[in-house]
Amino acid sequence: MTLDRTALTGLAAATSAYLLWGFLPLYFYLLSDTPPWIILAHRILWSAPTAVLLILASGKLQDAWRAIHQPALLTTLLASGIAIAANWAIYIWAVTQGRILEGSLGYFINPLITFIIASFLFRERFNRLQVAAIILASLGVLNQAVAVGEFPWVALSLGASFAVYGAIRKHAEVDSRIGFAIEIMWLAPVAAIGLLVWPATNTEILGGGQLNTILLLAAAGPITSIPLILFAQGARRLRLSTTGMLQYIAPTLQFIIGLSLGEAFTPAHAVTFGLTWAGVALFTLSSLRSGHHARSTTRT
Repeated sequence: MTLDRTALTGLAAATSAYLLWGFLPLYFYLLSDTPPWIILAHRILWSAPTAVLLILASGKLQDAWRAIHQPALLTTLLASGIAIAANWAIYIWAVTQGRILEGSLGYFINPLITFIIASFLFRERFNRLQVAAIILASLGVLNQAVAVGEFPWVALSLGASFAVYGAIRKHAEVDSRIGFAIEIMWLAPVAAIGLLVWPATNTEILGGGQLNTILLLAAAGPITSIPLILFAQGARRLRLSTTGMLQYIAPTLQFIIGLSLGEAFTPAHAVTFGLTWAGVALFTLSSLRSGHHARSTTRT
C-alpha cells in the first residue's frame, strides 16, 4: 500500500512537471513582443528569490551554506548553469520567433542525444534497436535540411544543451533546490549587468507601466522553479523507465500548440517528425526491454 501511494505521488508530481513544461510556450508566446534577451534576464533574476524561498521552506539553509563552500561543486554548477541558460535562451528565441514545432522536435530527440553523450562518456555499447533509433532520427534531421530546406539547428541545440545539462547535474551531488539556487546565483549577476548596460528596452517595459508584461515577467520565477521541483520529486519516486515515458508529454503538447498557432507544417515536415517519432519509439522500446531484462536478472 505504501509503495503504491509513493508511486502515485511520484506519478502525479512528474506528470504535473511535464504538463507545465508542455504549456510553457504559451507563456513565452504572450511575451512575444518583448526581446528574448529581456525575457531571459528576467527569468533568471525572478528565479533567484523563488529559489531562496524554496530552500527556506524546505529547511535546507544549512545544507545550502555547506554547498557554497565546496569549490568543486560550485564549478560543476557553474557549468550546468551555463548549459541551462543556453537552453533557455534558444527556447525563448524559438517560441517568440514562431518556431515552437522545431523546439518540440528538440525535446523529442533529447533522450537520443543524452544516450549518445552517455555512451561516449561511459563507453557503453549500442544495441541494434538503439542504432536503428539513431539512424531514423538522423534521417529526420537530413530530411529537414534537404526537403524542408532548413537545418534544424534549434532542435539540435535544444536537445544537446539539455542533454549536457542533465549529464553535468547527474554528477553534482546536491539537493535539486540547492543546485538550482547556486546555478541562479552564478547567472543572476550577468543578467543584472545585461539589463543595466542595455537598459532602454527594459526601462520602456518597467517604466512604461505595462502592467501585464511586468506581471508576466515576474511570474518567470515560479514558472521556472515549480516544474523543476515537481520533476525532482517525481524522479525520486518512479522508475527510470516510467519517467522516460512521461517525458514525451511536454514535446507532444508543444507540438499541438505549435500547430494550433498556425506554424508551417508541410508534408516534408511530417516526414521529419515521422522519422523522429519512429526513432523515439524504437529507443523507448529498447529502454523498456533493458529495464525488463535488468529486473529479471535481479530476481534470479
